[in-house]
Amino acid sequence: MKKVITFGEIMLRLSPPGFLRFSQTDSFDVVYGGGESNVAVSLANYGIPTEFVTRLPKNDIGECALMEMRKRNVGTKHIQFGGERLGIYFLETGAVSRGSKVVYDRAYSSISTIQKNSVDWEEVFRDAEWFHWTGITPALSQSAADVCLEAIKVANKLGVTVSTDLNYRAKLWKYGKEPGDIMPDLVEGCDVILGNEEDAEKHFGIHPEDVDITKGESMDSKAYLSVCKQLMKRFPRAKKVITTLRGSISASHNSWAGVLYNGEQFFESPTYQITHIVDRVGGGDSFMGGLIYGLLTYKGDDQKALNFAVAASCLKHTIYGDANLVTVDEVEKLMGGDASGRVAR
Repeated sequence: MKKVITFGEIMLRLSPPGFLRFSQTDSFDVVYGGGESNVAVSLANYGIPTEFVTRLPKNDIGECALMEMRKRNVGTKHIQFGGERLGIYFLETGAVSRGSKVVYDRAYSSISTIQKNSVDWEEVFRDAEWFHWTGITPALSQSAADVCLEAIKVANKLGVTVSTDLNYRAKLWKYGKEPGDIMPDLVEGCDVILGNEEDAEKHFGIHPEDVDITKGESMDSKAYLSVCKQLMKRFPRAKKVITTLRGSISASHNSWAGVLYNGEQFFESPTYQITHIVDRVGGGDSFMGGLIYGLLTYKGDDQKALNFAVAASCLKHTIYGDANLVTVDEVEKLMGGDASGRVAR
């Protein structure tokens, strides 16, 4: 089986234990994770050969991040060392009516100072069939955006499928460019696009047609069809456009589903009620990892691929940390309707 390549930043996550607020804690739990590394971990768990490309500082903290990838059976041979620091984010986990909070400390991180022509992308894509990136990486710096574009162009030339999770992050676009200045050139090279209505609006000025969206409430899944069609019209290379549907009843209770449009058919997944969220960070990444696995494994069955992605990401909400650590059997069990959570003896 050929490899899946992901490119982006892995960070040090520091969280107060349990549901403590920043102002209450005198210690932090440590986790390593990031959008593209989380996707790689999901795929490695499912038995897909993966390689994660990033840039780490040559110090003990960078080595810890590297070891985390190796521990999860993710390939690391194309990881660079350089720069001054690993990016950090602080997470305060919300509950019930109090939402979670994220504080970033990632300025001048090693990946943000990566330079053009520093990665041999032709070598990276040797024996690869898929390349995944997210909108987080080009939000970090102009040079990170430039390297991402290099990768996409080489992948296109070599016939490697390219996917993106648009992942708009308002707190990250701080280097003088707006998403609309950078993202269109990158997304033009993508075959598979994942994004919600906010991503489409903030990056490309695309809005759902004839729909009034109220934050915190889910809307009819059919309303997303207009967003999918507009994205596909704007980016004609795209063969599939996918959206996750999260209904936020509270910080502890979300509904979760997804839709997929392939240019001809519009598919809808079952909707799950996640009533006792353990950790929702990485939910979208676990969806993307499940989707890539589904599209590679259930070739030609977009409905099954979508259902796998939604079930996988539903289970991620029960797992502490950034990455989804479930197995194919566990996902397929939930897909089959068994949500009992009974002890496996």
